[in-house]
Formats: sequence, structure tokens, C-alpha cells
Amino acid sequence: MKKMLSFALTLLMVLNLAACSSPQSGAPSSSAASQAVSSEASVSSAPESRPTKDPSGAQISVPDSISSMVILAPSITEMVVAMGQGEKIVGCDAQSAQLQGVAADLPAFDMTAPDAEQLIALKPDVLFLSNMTYYDDAAAIQQLRQMGICVICIPTSESLEGIKSDIAFVASVLGAKAEGEAILSGLQAELDRVAEIGKTVTEKKKVYFEIAAAPSSYSFGSGVFLNEMLELIGAENILKDQQGWLAVEAEAVVAANPDVILTNVNYLDDPVGELLSRDGWQGVSAIKEKQVYSIDNMSSTLPNQNIVKALREMAKAIYPELYSE
Repeated sequence: MKKMLSFALTLLMVLNLAACSSPQSGAPSSSAASQAVSSEASVSSAPESRPTKDPSGAQISVPDSISSMVILAPSITEMVVAMGQGEKIVGCDAQSAQLQGVAADLPAFDMTAPDAEQLIALKPDVLFLSNMTYYDDAAAIQQLRQMGICVICIPTSESLEGIKSDIAFVASVLGAKAEGEAILSGLQAELDRVAEIGKTVTEKKKVYFEIAAAPSSYSFGSGVFLNEMLELIGAENILKDQQGWLAVEAEAVVAANPDVILTNVNYLDDPVGELLSRDGWQGVSAIKEKQVYSIDNMSSTLPNQNIVKALREMAKAIYPELYSE
């Protein structure tokens, strides 16, 4: 079940099925929206200071004291838990319900189409949404707000800067200044460490990163945080000349002849073995040299501080001689 939920989450992220919306304004789905509120969401703000707009651009009124929240995005759930406020979560999406730090047997919602009446019944102080929650019905949002629920939308960030901005924003909502600063400091330190090593690479390896397997293969080009991570490592994405999340033709991968293939597919029993035995790929360098590696699905899928786990795995797989520690 966990594998299938992760697969569904990956496909939602790839296909960008929906965006948050509100009665006040439309909701940008790009990381630029997150960065636009970075000044209001700065972790250096006083703990009692709360933002007045969410990253989607909607006006919000955050309670001075938050004792309960519902979160419908596992990336946000992991941020809240890391800030030491997981006990305040009274309801969540189905995948968040399986995360460490979340209480057992919480009411679990369909992330893409949660039941508004059930949400209202929980009476949370705050409801966190991402653009994977299909709320194009302004009336539903208004109903939740009229019941005194602060609805906050954080569109899924597609850049490292957007991820950092989202962490700062969540910290400002929760009044978790010190915790947010610690998370951001640790994240930046790891990004800097990897970047310094990556700068020493003179001959960049070509990499193909598969996030959904054949026959419906998906990957990404530029404008995605995973591409930025490959660049930090000192590698080159074979699809860098394209933009965003991509459906991939097998012929394009074979023609690009990657040196290394990474996969975070977790709904197959043996995704590495499937790639190594894929028809027509025997001439690809990564296949011939058996340079095919599995990367943790959750940390490479959810845009939050845990991307550093995936970053380390990616770096060691591509350049084991440089990133041995």
C-alpha cells in the first residue's frame, strides 16, 4: 500500500493535476510564488509574527495560537514534524498517516479530493494544502474559512530556493523560529558541502533519472529541484535541454547514452533489475557497466529538508570516489 501511495504521489507531481485556489485570488503553482512571500515568511521574524499571505498569494489570518492542524501534503507534514509540532496534527492525507512522528489512527483524507464536511468536523485551527489537493471550488474554501479554519496553500516547489522558502514560511506560521533556523542551516550546510565537491568535477557524467518506469516512463528536465541537485553534484542531466516533468521515449534515452541511471521507482519489486534487462537498452553505457542505482523515493519526491538524503545517495552513486563519506 505504501508503495502504491508513493507511486500515486509521484504521478500527481509529474502531471500537476491541480492547483490550490481561493476566493481571494488564483494560486501560482511555481516556486516563484513561494519566493514571493519569503520576506513575510522569514524565519528571522519574531515568533509571534504571522504571515498575512500564503505562498499561493491568498490572504490568510493565522491564529496567534495553533493547537490543532490538518495537513494534506506529506512534504508539509515532514516539515511540521521536524519542527517538533507533530502532536498537533489531528488529521492528514493517507501518505502522511504512515510517516514517523504522526500519531497512529488519525483520520486520513484523499489528498486530491478531501471531504469538506469531515475536515470541518475536526475543527482544526489550520488546514495546510498543496496544489495536489483539488480545490477549484471557491465555495468549499469559503465554507472552511467561515467555520474559523485558516486554510493555507503551499504550492509544490520545483526549486531548491522554493523549498527553503517553504520551510521558512511554515516556521513563521507555527511560530517556530529556532526550529526553522536549525532546519535551514542544516539543509544549506549539506547543499554547500556537495556543491564544493561538485565544483571539482572536470568530466561530468551523463545521468538519466527515472521516476516512473516503462512503458510510461517519466523523468525531468531543467526547472526541477532534482535537476539542480544533479548540477550541484557535478553531473549532467541528459534531459537538461527540456523543461519540467517529462514523459520519456526509450529511444531518446538510448540515443543520449547516459553513464549512470538512477531510479526512485518503488512500486516494482526490482526497479534496478528491470532497467538492466530492458529490451533495446543493452548498448547503453550505464547498462553495460551496471551503473544503475536505486534512490530513496520519499526523500527524492517530497520537496522539503529531507532532500539531502536523496542528494547524498545520488552523489555516491554517480561519483563514489568523490562522495565516499
